[in-house]
Amino acid sequence: MNILVCLSQVPDTTTKISFTSDNKELNKAGVQYIINPYDELALTKALELNEASGGGSITVVHVGGADAEPVLRKALAIGADQAVRIDTAPMDARQVAAEIAHFVSSASFDLVLAGRESIDYNGGLVGGMLAEYLDWPLVNVATSIEGGAGGSMIVCRDMDGGREKLEVYLPAVITCQKELTEPRIPNMRGIMAARTKPLQVLAPQGKGADMHVLEHALPPSRQACRFFEVHQMDELVEALHQQAKVL
Repeated sequence: MNILVCLSQVPDTTTKISFTSDNKELNKAGVQYIINPYDELALTKALELNEASGGGSITVVHVGGADAEPVLRKALAIGADQAVRIDTAPMDARQVAAEIAHFVSSASFDLVLAGRESIDYNGGLVGGMLAEYLDWPLVNVATSIEGGAGGSMIVCRDMDGGREKLEVYLPAVITCQKELTEPRIPNMRGIMAARTKPLQVLAPQGKGADMHVLEHALPPSRQACRFFEVHQMDELVEALHQQAKVL
């Protein structure tokens, strides 16, 4: 099975976020980037599916600049066969989905896997938009994926109040949620092999982004907590009413 995994890079969760002087861009000085964790689960599941089916090819694709190539090389070290970078700054979900869809239409993939969202902007839009551009079925927030009969996949996904088990016929787009699998750590053999695996850079094909950032802002700092003893219910109610104004 030929599987495409959509890959984004995000700041490490320990990164202290700041912005440039005009507040229009993230200040990248000193920022350590990692593979988006949901995308890493998608990559691991792609490896597991091909191992279970006896073979296939796995390609990772990223929309972004050359600064993402270390992250792509890590994906190759984990086990992807090749990487593709579409050389344009990702500005919004529609732009990213359109660029990936154009690449998919020029290749031959049975399945596209992506994380349910990236942990920086938490949009969760690319998977659905990509499926719409390709006119492929979409299963969102999958918690398990297994091979089915007759060119199908059996997928469990989260839904309000529980989980749903579906059979989806390929080609399809599936976005990945926690509990799907455990991410793999690249070993030394994989790291060495990643140096010679192909990393292709493609020119963008779309019209660009529809949205542009006017300003970033950090959330307001947390105020100091005020504690009340169990016998201070009158004071608590008064504070909620007069100071917090939630009553």
